[in-house]
Amino acid sequence: MPAAPFQPMVFVDLETTGSTGTVDRITEIGIVELNEEGEVREWSSLVNPQTSIPGFIQSLTGITNDMVAGAPTFAELADEVLSRLHGRLFVAHNARFDYGFLKSEFKRLGLDFKAPVLCTVKLSRKLFPQYSKHNLDALVERHGLHMPARHRALADADVLRQFWQVLQLQLPGETLKEAVDALTGRSSWPAHLDPALLDELPERHGVYLFHGDNDLPLYIGKANNLRQRVLSHFSADHRMAKEMSLAQQARRLTWIETTGEMGALLKEAQLIKQWQPTLNRRLRRNNELCTWRLVPLSDEEGDDGAVRPELAWARDLDWGRQDQVYGLFGSQKDAVKTLREIAESAQLCLVTLGLEKVVAGRPCFGYQLHQCSGACIGEESVADHSERLRNVMADWRVQTWPYGGPVAVQEGRGWHVLDAWCYLGTATSEAEVKSLLSQGRPTFDKDTYKILVSWLPRLRVEPLSDTRRDPS
Repeated sequence: MPAAPFQPMVFVDLETTGSTGTVDRITEIGIVELNEEGEVREWSSLVNPQTSIPGFIQSLTGITNDMVAGAPTFAELADEVLSRLHGRLFVAHNARFDYGFLKSEFKRLGLDFKAPVLCTVKLSRKLFPQYSKHNLDALVERHGLHMPARHRALADADVLRQFWQVLQLQLPGETLKEAVDALTGRSSWPAHLDPALLDELPERHGVYLFHGDNDLPLYIGKANNLRQRVLSHFSADHRMAKEMSLAQQARRLTWIETTGEMGALLKEAQLIKQWQPTLNRRLRRNNELCTWRLVPLSDEEGDDGAVRPELAWARDLDWGRQDQVYGLFGSQKDAVKTLREIAESAQLCLVTLGLEKVVAGRPCFGYQLHQCSGACIGEESVADHSERLRNVMADWRVQTWPYGGPVAVQEGRGWHVLDAWCYLGTATSEAEVKSLLSQGRPTFDKDTYKILVSWLPRLRVEPLSDTRRDPS
C-alpha cells in the first residue's frame, strides 16, 4: 500500500477539445483518490463535449467523436465529480489547465468550484532543480513510472499518483511537506491566522481586511481574485517591509465579495476612509482637500470678464453641482505649488494671480526673468491674462455631475447607487436602493471621483426618479 499522504488528495487529468477553458470542453476525466490511510480509488469517464473534437486532437488522444457521442455530458457527471474532489488537495500536471477547465465547466452550471491546488510541474522543479525538463514524459523516464496509455485521462492521473509515491519513498517527509506547503501557500501563511481560511477564500472580486490585536483593520485591499491577492502578500517574492509587518501583526482576516471590479474599487475606497488602517497609505481620508475656483474680479479691480483664482475647501462646496472648479489637491501647499508651476509654464503673472505682492506699478519678479507677459504693469490686459488663465486651467477642470440626481449603475447582479460623484452603496433590491438614498450623500472623496470618471462611461447608467424606485 502507498505511504499515506499529508491530507486527502485527488490526482486529476483531463482530455479536452482544445486549450481554452472558457471556450473548449472536456472529453474525458480521470481521477485517482488517495485518502489519509493511503488507500487508492480510481474513477474515469468519457464526457460528451456537445461540440466536435478537432481531428488533430482525436489523433493525439485517441478519443473520437463516435466514442463520446453516447457519453454523459459534464452536467450529468457534475455531482459525481464534485463529490470526489470535495475536501481534497487537487493535484495535476500544469494544474492551472485542469483546474481552470473544471472551474469553467462548473461555472456553466452556476457552481463556484474551488480547491487547494498543487501543480506537479512546479513540485518537480522545486525538488529537482538540476533537471531542465519536467513534463510528464520526463517524469516517467526519470522516475521509472508506468504509463500504459499516454494522453488518456486515468492513465495520466495515475502517473501523478506514482510520482507522489516515489517522492514519499525517496525524500524526507519534512522536505516534501515544506515543498508542498510552499507551493500551496501554507509555508508563508502568517502563524496567527487560521489556516482554514486558505481553502475558504473565494476566487472572486472583493475587498479583504486584515485585523490586528484590537480587531481594528490593519490593512484593506481590493482584488479581482481574493484568494490570489491575499496569498500574494505573503509569497517569498513579496516580502517587503509592509508585508512583513502585516504578517507579524495580522490576527484575523475578513472579506466582502463584490459584484465586479468597480464595486471592489468603490468599496475599498469607502472602507479605507472609514477605518483609516495604519498600513494603508493610499486612499486615506483627507480633511484638507481643496481646489481652485475662477471668480470674477470686482468692477473696480479689472476689465469685464476678468477672473482670478480663489482657493476653495472641499468641505465648503457642493461637489458635482459646482461648476468652474479646477484640480483636486491634498493641501493648500500642493494647490499653490501646482498653480505656480502652471503660471510659469504659461507665462502668467504671479502678482495678478494673487500669489505674489509687489509695489503698485512695479513689475513682478517673473517679468524680469521673461516668465510673465506683463499683466502686472499693463503690457497685457487683465482680460487677456484671464482668457489665457481659463485656457490653461481647462485641463484641470473637475467634471460637473452629468445627471440630474442620483443614479444606479449595474454591475453583475448589483446596482451601485451614486450621486454627485459620491458612492452611496450597492443594492440588490428596491428596499436597499431606498435605504441607501435615505441616508444622504457622504462627503466628497477624490478617489471615488476618479473611479467614477473612469468607469461610468463603460457601464449602463439608470437615473433614479424622485420616487426612488428600484432601477431594475
